[in-house]
Order: sequence, then C-alpha cells, then structure tokens
Amino acid sequence: MAEPGRWAGRSPTKDVIRAEVWGRLVAAGVGIGPVHDMIPTFAGADMAAWHLAQHPAWVAAKVVKTNPDHAQTPIRIRALYQGKVVYTPVPYLTAEFPYLRLDPALLTEQGISFELASTPQGFMQHGQRVEFGDIAPLDFCVVGSVAVSRAGGRTGKGAGFADLETGIFRALGLVTDATPMATTVHSVQLVPDDAVVIEGHDTPLDLIATEAGLIETHCTLSRPGGVDWPRVRPDQFAAIPFLAALRDRMMAESRP
Repeated sequence: MAEPGRWAGRSPTKDVIRAEVWGRLVAAGVGIGPVHDMIPTFAGADMAAWHLAQHPAWVAAKVVKTNPDHAQTPIRIRALYQGKVVYTPVPYLTAEFPYLRLDPALLTEQGISFELASTPQGFMQHGQRVEFGDIAPLDFCVVGSVAVSRAGGRTGKGAGFADLETGIFRALGLVTDATPMATTVHSVQLVPDDAVVIEGHDTPLDLIATEAGLIETHCTLSRPGGVDWPRVRPDQFAAIPFLAALRDRMMAESRP
C-alpha cells in the first residue's frame, strides 16, 4: 500500500483510503506517471471525459470550472472545442491571483491550440488571470478526486483546495445548489459508500465519470452555503497568498 500523502494527519480515515487507492492504481497498472500524493492521471481519462460530456447538463453548460490537474486535461479540451469558457485555478492556489480564464474564441484569435491551452503549463502561460470577483456564474463544476463513492462522497489529495474554492463560489453566488458537481476518475478509484464520509463542509458529487461509464449519485445531502472560515487551517492561509485578504473582505461585506 502507498504511504500516506503530503497532507496526511488532517483526516486519518481519508488518509487510509487515499493510500489504498493510490496503491490500487499502481497495482492495476492504470496510473500514468506518479500517482502518490496527487490527483492521479489515469489510463482512460479521455473516455471518462467523453462519458461526462454526454450528460445533458454538460451539453447545456456555457461556463465551466475544472480543477487544474492533468487527469482533467481531456475534459478541458472538450469544453474548449464545444465553445465553453473554462475557469481553472492556479495549481495549489500559490500565485498572487487565484484563477485563469480560457476563452475558446480568444485562444483561436491568438492562434493557441486548445490542446496546449488545456494543459497545466499551457493555461498558466495563455490563460487570462482573474480574481474570484471576475469569474462568471458557473454552469458546471469538475473537481479532482483520489477516491469517490457512488453515494457522492469524495476525497482529494487532502489539502482541502476543492472544498475551499467551492465554499468561496457559494459565498459569491457563483455556484448554487443546482450547479452540477462532477469528477473524472478510473473505476479502481471507486470505494464503498461508507469509506468516504460526507462531512458538513464537503460538497457531494452529482456525477462520476469513469473510463467505463457515467454514474449519477442522486445525492440529496445539503451543500455548504459558503466558507467556514474558522475551519480554514493556518497552513492554508500561509500557502495561499490572497486568502487572508479575501477572508477579511468577505467577512466585512457580510456584516450588517
């Protein structure tokens, strides 16, 4: 079994399941490149993206958000070819700006291929830098996952970035209860429902796309309405340059 990840210790139960899934990917030979401590890239990611792109909510979406990892590059490529505007965060949110915007019309005008712009290196170079306040309301969200359950539970690599971003989007009104939350994973990343407990600060998944097909979770659990700032850890404030200022501004704006 793989060793616990870089962010181990924050949730011991999830540490165990993450390590188990990283080990499964290696044992099955379906992980591409290093998988430990990462949102893993996997064989069949292009097929998972194809399955997700058949869902009516994806087809109807005009503005989508994806996590920045290589595993979701195929869904970014599909989004751009389908004329969708794509927002993706800076990896680990460690730059002075949080997000990048990929506009297929602008990329075409600049002669930048969608395949290049969809990679982490490509969108960092060619994406438009934006603040949270510049992001348009999102029609569809794709998050990265290490382990997922058919009940809608998920865990990422343990850093808490996805939950933090979603909480900020909720507070800003860019994501609602009706916004589909999806992920793309290999089928070996599926775990029993009770292996990933959905906590109050977690946003359950609506759709799970694998190389084998699409799973609709039909999860009816409530979603967090914003950021629970007291739960944000000191190391996140230390690692994310803009986070403290964003907290102060959002809390000031929420006061009567």
